[in-house]
Amino acid sequence: MDNSFKNAPEELKDFLDFKAAQYEHPRFIETDPISLAHRFSQKEDIEIVAFLMATIAWGNRQSIIKSGEKLLAILGPSPLEYILAYRNGTCPPFIHRTFNQEDLNGFLLGLQSLYINGGLQYAFQGKSNRLDEYILHFRAQFVPFLQPRSHKHVADPSKGSAAKRIVMFLRWMVRSPQKGVDFGLWDHIPLHALHVPLDVHTGNIARKLGLITRKQNDWQTNLELQQQLLVFDANDPAKYDFALFGLGAFEKF
Repeated sequence: MDNSFKNAPEELKDFLDFKAAQYEHPRFIETDPISLAHRFSQKEDIEIVAFLMATIAWGNRQSIIKSGEKLLAILGPSPLEYILAYRNGTCPPFIHRTFNQEDLNGFLLGLQSLYINGGLQYAFQGKSNRLDEYILHFRAQFVPFLQPRSHKHVADPSKGSAAKRIVMFLRWMVRSPQKGVDFGLWDHIPLHALHVPLDVHTGNIARKLGLITRKQNDWQTNLELQQQLLVFDANDPAKYDFALFGLGAFEKF
Protein backbone atom coordinates (compact mmCIF):
# COMPACT_ATOMS: atom_id res chain seq x y z
CA MET A 1 0.00 0.00 0.00
CA ASP A 2 1.15 3.57 -0.59
CA ASN A 3 3.09 4.59 2.53
CA SER A 4 0.72 7.43 3.39
CA PHE A 5 -2.15 4.93 3.78
CA LYS A 6 -0.31 2.04 5.38
CA ASN A 7 -2.50 0.45 8.05
CA ALA A 8 -5.09 3.19 7.55
CA PRO A 9 -7.98 1.78 5.50
CA GLU A 10 -10.37 4.50 6.69
CA GLU A 11 -8.00 7.19 5.47
CA LEU A 12 -7.69 5.40 2.14
CA LYS A 13 -11.46 5.23 1.82
CA ASP A 14 -11.78 8.94 2.60
CA PHE A 15 -9.09 9.75 0.05
CA LEU A 16 -10.74 7.66 -2.68
CA ASP A 17 -14.19 9.05 -1.86
CA PHE A 18 -12.80 12.57 -2.22
CA LYS A 19 -11.10 11.78 -5.54
CA ALA A 20 -14.18 9.98 -6.89
CA ALA A 21 -16.32 13.04 -6.16
CA GLN A 22 -13.69 15.33 -7.69
CA TYR A 23 -13.44 13.49 -11.01
CA GLU A 24 -17.09 12.52 -11.48
CA HIS A 25 -17.74 15.85 -13.18
CA PRO A 26 -18.62 16.83 -16.77
CA ARG A 27 -15.44 18.90 -17.16
CA PHE A 28 -13.36 15.72 -17.01
CA ILE A 29 -15.23 13.92 -19.81
CA GLU A 30 -14.77 16.46 -22.59
CA THR A 31 -12.03 14.29 -24.10
CA ASP A 32 -13.59 11.00 -22.98
CA PRO A 33 -15.45 8.64 -25.36
CA ILE A 34 -18.61 9.02 -23.26
CA SER A 35 -18.83 12.66 -24.38
CA LEU A 36 -20.07 11.65 -27.84
CA ALA A 37 -23.02 9.72 -26.42
CA HIS A 38 -24.00 12.85 -24.47
CA ARG A 39 -24.90 14.51 -27.77
CA PHE A 40 -28.03 12.36 -27.97
CA SER A 41 -31.25 12.37 -25.95
CA GLN A 42 -33.15 9.25 -27.06
CA LYS A 43 -32.39 6.19 -24.94
CA GLU A 44 -31.65 3.85 -27.84
CA ASP A 45 -29.42 6.38 -29.61
CA ILE A 46 -27.41 6.87 -26.42
CA GLU A 47 -27.06 3.10 -25.98
CA ILE A 48 -25.87 2.55 -29.55
CA VAL A 49 -23.35 5.38 -29.57
CA ALA A 50 -22.08 4.51 -26.09
CA PHE A 51 -21.68 0.84 -27.01
CA LEU A 52 -19.76 1.58 -30.20
CA MET A 53 -17.60 4.21 -28.50
CA ALA A 54 -16.76 1.79 -25.70
CA THR A 55 -15.89 -0.83 -28.33
CA ILE A 56 -13.23 1.37 -29.93
CA ALA A 57 -12.01 2.88 -26.65
CA TRP A 58 -8.41 1.81 -26.70
CA GLY A 59 -5.31 3.74 -27.65
CA ASN A 60 -4.84 7.49 -27.59
CA ARG A 61 -7.96 9.30 -26.36
CA GLN A 62 -7.66 11.90 -29.12
CA SER A 63 -7.63 9.20 -31.79
CA ILE A 64 -10.64 7.49 -30.13
CA ILE A 65 -12.65 10.72 -30.32
CA LYS A 66 -11.55 11.27 -33.93
CA SER A 67 -12.72 7.77 -34.88
CA GLY A 68 -15.90 8.35 -32.88
CA GLU A 69 -16.68 11.41 -34.96
CA LYS A 70 -16.40 9.24 -38.08
CA LEU A 71 -18.81 6.75 -36.51
CA LEU A 72 -21.32 9.50 -35.79
CA ALA A 73 -21.07 10.67 -39.39
CA ILE A 74 -22.02 7.13 -40.46
CA LEU A 75 -24.86 6.74 -37.95
CA GLY A 76 -26.39 10.13 -38.67
CA PRO A 77 -28.81 12.05 -36.43
CA SER A 78 -30.77 8.93 -35.45
CA PRO A 79 -28.47 5.95 -34.79
CA LEU A 80 -31.45 3.69 -34.01
CA GLU A 81 -33.10 4.45 -37.36
CA TYR A 82 -29.80 3.79 -39.12
CA ILE A 83 -29.37 0.48 -37.30
CA LEU A 84 -32.91 -0.73 -38.07
CA ALA A 85 -32.61 0.18 -41.76
CA TYR A 86 -29.09 -1.18 -42.16
CA ARG A 87 -28.41 -3.67 -44.99
CA ASN A 88 -25.59 -6.20 -44.77
CA GLY A 89 -22.45 -5.12 -46.62
CA THR A 90 -23.35 -1.45 -46.99
CA CYS A 91 -21.10 -0.18 -44.22
CA PRO A 92 -18.91 2.75 -45.36
CA PRO A 93 -15.13 2.50 -44.96
CA PHE A 94 -14.06 2.68 -41.32
CA ILE A 95 -10.99 1.78 -39.33
CA HIS A 96 -9.81 2.35 -35.78
CA ARG A 97 -6.62 0.47 -35.02
CA THR A 98 -7.61 -3.21 -35.55
CA PHE A 99 -11.38 -2.51 -35.70
CA ASN A 100 -12.27 -2.17 -39.36
CA GLN A 101 -15.14 -2.00 -41.84
CA GLU A 102 -15.81 -5.75 -41.64
CA ASP A 103 -15.97 -5.58 -37.86
CA LEU A 104 -18.32 -2.61 -37.94
CA ASN A 105 -20.58 -4.38 -40.44
CA GLY A 106 -20.98 -7.31 -38.03
CA PHE A 107 -21.57 -5.00 -35.06
CA LEU A 108 -24.29 -3.14 -36.95
CA LEU A 109 -26.00 -6.44 -37.88
CA GLY A 110 -25.77 -7.63 -34.28
CA LEU A 111 -27.24 -4.41 -32.95
CA GLN A 112 -30.01 -4.56 -35.53
CA SER A 113 -31.03 -8.03 -34.39
CA LEU A 114 -30.95 -7.01 -30.72
CA TYR A 115 -33.15 -3.97 -31.29
CA ILE A 116 -35.62 -5.92 -33.40
CA ASN A 117 -35.86 -8.42 -30.54
CA GLY A 118 -36.23 -6.18 -27.52
CA GLY A 119 -33.14 -3.99 -27.37
CA LEU A 120 -29.52 -3.96 -26.31
CA GLN A 121 -30.46 -3.64 -22.65
CA TYR A 122 -32.17 -7.01 -22.53
CA ALA A 123 -29.26 -8.82 -24.14
CA PHE A 124 -27.49 -8.36 -20.80
CA GLN A 125 -28.99 -10.82 -18.34
CA GLY A 126 -27.44 -12.51 -15.32
CA LYS A 127 -27.42 -12.98 -11.57
CA SER A 128 -27.40 -10.01 -9.22
CA ASN A 129 -23.74 -10.08 -8.20
CA ARG A 130 -22.09 -11.73 -11.20
CA LEU A 131 -21.22 -9.13 -13.83
CA ASP A 132 -19.45 -11.74 -15.93
CA GLU A 133 -22.77 -13.57 -16.40
CA TYR A 134 -24.40 -10.43 -17.80
CA ILE A 135 -21.50 -10.00 -20.22
CA LEU A 136 -21.44 -13.65 -21.29
CA HIS A 137 -25.20 -13.67 -21.90
CA PHE A 138 -24.80 -10.63 -24.14
CA ARG A 139 -21.83 -12.16 -25.91
CA ALA A 140 -23.81 -15.30 -26.76
CA GLN A 141 -26.54 -13.16 -28.39
CA PHE A 142 -24.15 -10.92 -30.28
CA VAL A 143 -21.17 -12.94 -31.52
CA PRO A 144 -23.16 -15.07 -34.04
CA PHE A 145 -23.51 -11.98 -36.24
CA LEU A 146 -19.76 -11.44 -36.41
CA GLN A 147 -17.10 -12.90 -38.64
CA PRO A 148 -14.49 -14.95 -36.73
CA ARG A 149 -11.94 -12.14 -36.98
CA SER A 150 -14.34 -9.84 -35.09
CA HIS A 151 -14.87 -12.09 -32.06
CA LYS A 152 -11.78 -10.57 -30.40
CA HIS A 153 -13.63 -7.25 -30.15
CA VAL A 154 -16.21 -8.74 -27.77
CA ALA A 155 -14.47 -9.58 -24.50
CA ASP A 156 -14.88 -13.03 -22.97
CA PRO A 157 -14.52 -13.06 -19.15
CA SER A 158 -14.74 -16.87 -19.13
CA LYS A 159 -11.35 -16.88 -20.87
CA GLY A 160 -9.86 -14.44 -18.39
CA SER A 161 -10.44 -11.15 -20.17
CA ALA A 162 -10.83 -8.13 -17.88
CA ALA A 163 -13.51 -6.95 -20.36
CA LYS A 164 -12.54 -3.35 -19.66
CA ARG A 165 -14.57 -1.77 -22.44
CA ILE A 166 -17.82 -3.65 -21.76
CA VAL A 167 -17.43 -3.07 -18.01
CA MET A 168 -17.02 0.63 -18.78
CA PHE A 169 -20.09 0.64 -21.03
CA LEU A 170 -22.17 -0.98 -18.29
CA ARG A 171 -21.03 1.68 -15.83
CA TRP A 172 -22.25 4.33 -18.26
CA MET A 173 -25.62 2.63 -18.65
CA VAL A 174 -26.35 1.83 -14.99
CA ARG A 175 -24.88 4.50 -12.72
CA SER A 176 -26.90 7.58 -11.86
CA PRO A 177 -26.89 10.55 -14.28
CA GLN A 178 -27.12 12.96 -11.36
CA LYS A 179 -23.56 14.26 -11.74
CA GLY A 180 -23.75 14.63 -15.52
CA VAL A 181 -21.38 11.82 -16.45
CA ASP A 182 -23.09 8.41 -16.53
CA PHE A 183 -26.57 7.90 -17.99
CA GLY A 184 -28.52 5.69 -15.54
CA LEU A 185 -30.67 4.26 -18.35
CA TRP A 186 -30.73 0.64 -17.12
CA ASP A 187 -32.03 -0.59 -13.79
CA HIS A 188 -31.95 -4.36 -14.25
CA ILE A 189 -28.25 -4.65 -13.37
CA PRO A 190 -27.67 -3.88 -9.66
CA LEU A 191 -25.38 -0.97 -8.92
CA HIS A 192 -23.35 -3.10 -6.52
CA ALA A 193 -22.55 -5.59 -9.31
CA LEU A 194 -20.67 -3.03 -11.41
CA HIS A 195 -16.89 -3.28 -11.54
CA VAL A 196 -14.20 -0.68 -12.14
CA PRO A 197 -12.96 -0.97 -15.76
CA LEU A 198 -9.47 -2.36 -15.31
CA ASP A 199 -6.88 -0.70 -17.53
CA VAL A 200 -3.28 0.47 -17.22
CA HIS A 201 -4.20 3.54 -15.16
CA THR A 202 -6.67 1.94 -12.75
CA GLY A 203 -4.58 -1.21 -12.39
CA ASN A 204 -1.35 0.62 -11.60
CA ILE A 205 -2.96 2.96 -9.09
CA ALA A 206 -4.87 0.11 -7.42
CA ARG A 207 -1.59 -1.78 -6.98
CA LYS A 208 0.20 1.27 -5.63
CA LEU A 209 -2.58 1.73 -3.07
CA GLY A 210 -2.47 -1.95 -2.09
CA LEU A 211 -5.99 -2.71 -3.36
CA ILE A 212 -4.81 -5.57 -5.58
CA THR A 213 -1.77 -7.83 -5.60
CA ARG A 214 -2.12 -9.67 -8.91
CA LYS A 215 0.22 -8.37 -11.62
CA GLN A 216 -1.94 -9.06 -14.67
CA ASN A 217 -5.09 -7.16 -15.61
CA ASP A 218 -7.53 -10.03 -16.01
CA TRP A 219 -10.98 -11.03 -14.73
CA GLN A 220 -9.56 -12.57 -11.57
CA THR A 221 -7.95 -9.23 -10.78
CA ASN A 222 -11.33 -7.58 -11.41
CA LEU A 223 -12.78 -9.79 -8.69
CA GLU A 224 -9.91 -9.03 -6.30
CA LEU A 225 -10.38 -5.28 -6.78
CA GLN A 226 -14.16 -5.58 -6.51
CA GLN A 227 -13.88 -7.33 -3.15
CA GLN A 228 -11.79 -4.47 -1.78
CA LEU A 229 -13.97 -1.69 -3.17
CA LEU A 230 -17.17 -3.25 -1.85
CA VAL A 231 -15.71 -2.78 1.63
CA PHE A 232 -15.46 0.96 0.94
CA ASP A 233 -18.90 1.25 -0.69
CA ALA A 234 -21.14 -1.82 -0.69
CA ASN A 235 -23.72 -0.11 -2.90
CA ASP A 236 -21.61 1.65 -5.56
CA PRO A 237 -18.08 0.25 -5.88
CA ALA A 238 -17.74 1.40 -9.50
CA LYS A 239 -17.66 5.05 -8.44
CA TYR A 240 -14.01 4.48 -7.57
CA ASP A 241 -13.27 4.25 -11.29
CA PHE A 242 -13.23 8.05 -11.25
CA ALA A 243 -10.72 8.12 -8.41
CA LEU A 244 -8.35 5.47 -9.76
CA PHE A 245 -8.46 6.69 -13.35
CA GLY A 246 -8.18 10.34 -12.37
CA LEU A 247 -5.21 9.68 -10.13
CA GLY A 248 -3.46 7.79 -12.92
CA ALA A 249 -4.42 9.75 -16.04
CA PHE A 250 -4.57 13.29 -14.69
CA GLU A 251 -2.31 13.34 -11.63
CA LYS A 252 0.30 10.69 -12.54
CA PHE A 253 -0.02 9.63 -8.87
